[in-house]
Amino acid sequence: MTMAQAQPLTGIQKAAILMISLGSQNSAKIVQNLNELEIEKLTLEMSNVGKITPEQRDNVIEEFHQMCLANDYISYGGVDYAREVLERALGEPKANEIISRLASNLKMRPFDLVRRTDPKQLFSFIQGEHPQTIALIMTHLPVDKAATLLASLNQERQADVAKRIAIMGRTSPDVLKEIEKVLERKISSLAPTDYTSSGGIQNIVDVLNRTDPGTVKVVMDALEQDDPELAEQIKRQMFVFEDIITLDDRGIQMVLREVDTKDLGLALKGSNPEVVEKVMGNMSSRAGQMLREDMEFMGPVRLRDVEEAQQRIVKVIRKLEESGAIVISRGGADEIVY
Repeated sequence: MTMAQAQPLTGIQKAAILMISLGSQNSAKIVQNLNELEIEKLTLEMSNVGKITPEQRDNVIEEFHQMCLANDYISYGGVDYAREVLERALGEPKANEIISRLASNLKMRPFDLVRRTDPKQLFSFIQGEHPQTIALIMTHLPVDKAATLLASLNQERQADVAKRIAIMGRTSPDVLKEIEKVLERKISSLAPTDYTSSGGIQNIVDVLNRTDPGTVKVVMDALEQDDPELAEQIKRQMFVFEDIITLDDRGIQMVLREVDTKDLGLALKGSNPEVVEKVMGNMSSRAGQMLREDMEFMGPVRLRDVEEAQQRIVKVIRKLEESGAIVISRGGADEIVY
């Protein structure tokens, strides 16, 4: 089906165009966050997309970019702040259009004022609350603020709250409203009308990735004692292979000395060009050339084999970090040190 340029695109058509424009590797990362029904609908629409004009592609990408910016503005300073910024940048009609599109999502976001509260002030207010309440609040905070809040808790509570975030599922809107009342935040009108997904492995991983190493060690040591399987799930996601580009040259060279060359070739086989060039840039010309030849000689490889090789290298990186040989930057402005 060829999309006529003059015909307005539906939301699902825009999503399909966006996925195609982003390329298979980036689209695959997005698909991982969709449910089966969404994947089915999107896949069907992508298969029906005919020729995409450059104008359609550019318009969809620009619209997506504007929506992302608007979400960021809202998270930072609320709806009024987002509207003001967008009006200055795009004019009042376009700003109103974008805000209107986001309106339904805004109504599903509890703790709006809490997200804009300074973490230190928030800590003084909730430190006496039950760990489950603290965990629930943290799942609705930006990860940087949640990380600061986690580090402020005493060591016993850190692991308890981290575990509660990791295993948290859906939360009743009545519970959310009650907690908002306890927090004396007059935002009950923003409470969801349906169950809200909260917490989960990725949420606590994002928090721990932005927490200082001392807090991470306390949390993970306690979780390994209390729930080894959960601890391992969190470990597997805390540092992905492609995060190797966040290491400086000396750190990458230390990793290269510890990993198997075959694993390295397999791991790079499924990586983006930026990762490949970063790794190759820390090898001698001869070693880099030999590795490239080995990768070409492999031919097609199973994704499972690539992922397993990447996990083995990630384990090496985590081992080097645990021994103090390298320090992985976990967000913010801190530099990587050795």
